[in-house]
Order: sequence, then C-alpha cells, then structure tokens
Amino acid sequence: MKQWDLARRGFLGAIAASAALSTLPQTASASTSSRAKLFFTETGTGRNIMLLHGWTVDANDWSWQISVLEQRNRVIAVDLRGHGQSEVPASGYGPSDYVRDIERLMTSAFAGQKFILIGHSMGGQIAARLAAKRPDLIDAVVSIDGSLGFADDVAPLFCKVSNDLEVGDPGTVIPELWKAFYDPATPPAFQHWHARRVKGMPKHVVRQSFGPLFLGPDQVGVGAQSQKFLSTLNVPLYHLCRDESQANRMRSVIIHPKSKVDFWTKTGHWIMQDRPDDVNAAIVTWLDRI
Repeated sequence: MKQWDLARRGFLGAIAASAALSTLPQTASASTSSRAKLFFTETGTGRNIMLLHGWTVDANDWSWQISVLEQRNRVIAVDLRGHGQSEVPASGYGPSDYVRDIERLMTSAFAGQKFILIGHSMGGQIAARLAAKRPDLIDAVVSIDGSLGFADDVAPLFCKVSNDLEVGDPGTVIPELWKAFYDPATPPAFQHWHARRVKGMPKHVVRQSFGPLFLGPDQVGVGAQSQKFLSTLNVPLYHLCRDESQANRMRSVIIHPKSKVDFWTKTGHWIMQDRPDDVNAAIVTWLDRI
C-alpha cells in the first residue's frame, strides 16, 4: 500500500477525532492587508537563500538546515506574518498577503538582489507563488512537502479541516490533524513541539491561513488549478514530497529543464527534521547543479 494511502486513512481519522464539524462549507479567499513587520535572522555569506516556514510554526523549523547552508551562503530565516516573532495584523492571511510581505522584504532590505527560496509546506507554496509573480527576484525554489500538486480528491478533506478550524479550537484540531502527517520514526519531541506552538498562536491567524491555500478560485494547491500554475513556473524548482502520485503529477507539468521532483519515504511531513542530513545533502547537491 502506498504511503499516501496510509496517510489518507490517518488524515480521515484525525478529522473524525477533532472538534465538532460545521455542516456548511466555508468560503476561502485571500484578503488584502497592510504591511506587516517581519522578524528575520541573517547569517553566513555567499548566495542569498531565504527560508520560509509552514503554517502554525516559525523559522526555528530550519535549525537543522541553517548551520549547513550558512557555511557557503547568506541565509535569511523569516518568521511569516502572524507567526513567531513577526507582527500579528488583525487580518490578511491569504497566500497573496504572505507573498506581498516577502516581496516587500526583498525589495526594501535587499534591494537589487536575487534569492533562492526554500519553503516547507505553506512556505513552499508562498515561495512558488512569489517566483511566478516576480521571477526577477528569484533564482530557484526548493519546496519541501510544499502545498502544491495535490489531487482533486483531497479537496474535500481540506474543506473539512477548514470547517473544523472555524467551529473548533485550533489548539485542539491541529494537533489531531498533525497525527496523520507523522511517520512512525518521527521523534515524539517533535510532535510535542509542533503541538505546543499551535496552542500559543493567535486563533485568527491559524483560521485565516489554511483555506485559501487549497480552496476557492485563487488556490494553486489542488487539482487542475495547481497543475496549470506549476506549468507556468519558469524558474528551477526542486520539490521533495511523500506522495508518489503527487510527485508523478508534478513531474508531468514542470517546464524548467533544471527542475526536479523527488519522492521520499521513511519520513513525516517535516522531512527536513525527520531526515535532516539527507535533506541537507539533497538541497546542497541540487543547488550546486543549477
């Protein structure tokens, strides 16, 4: 049985165990926001690399990568709006809001420079969206289990999660959801760490961020809309994922000759934490070739 088949069963089980469900689908849309002040760290010298974390976490997720990448690169690790130590606006948590923040950061603090973007989960989609919008700013994108290329049949699950978040406590809903995203080898310490950070996050940030990644007319995470988006991405893309069918779909549409998609096993959603040495080696090798 494929790993995604097992993950899907776990995903459904987590949803069933979560808080009471809304019976009506929620509308997911990206909102227009004002500027948010972002916290980031800068280490190393060399090529510019910017690290974008995923949903409900922060740039500490990259602790296993920074010490390796900074040896030969200038590494900027960013806390996205509403996450970590960055500013928490009252609204504006659609993908376009996150993209706009990173674009502003690049063009203000690092004017005239180009970056390699490395994103995990939601951060992978943000990185790809920015590369599509501003290829003049981006040399390449690394997407680690990024929110891209999902099959149409996953959309109802994402809709259900979005509904759960609206009617339930994200601090309860999400740790149950995450259980489907871990591998048996994922250390329990990581699982507790992920769950504790969710409980400390502003609820509106968690709720507003999830749905627009996968639902609504502007989403690029699922089905034909994601395939179309990926087919227009004209920068090198390296996507690491745990779903073999997703990997095959993405290979069929990416157009840049230096792009690459790898299917990974024996890991949970946080591939860079479950298999840090392997991920670091894979990223460095690919970057050396582009």
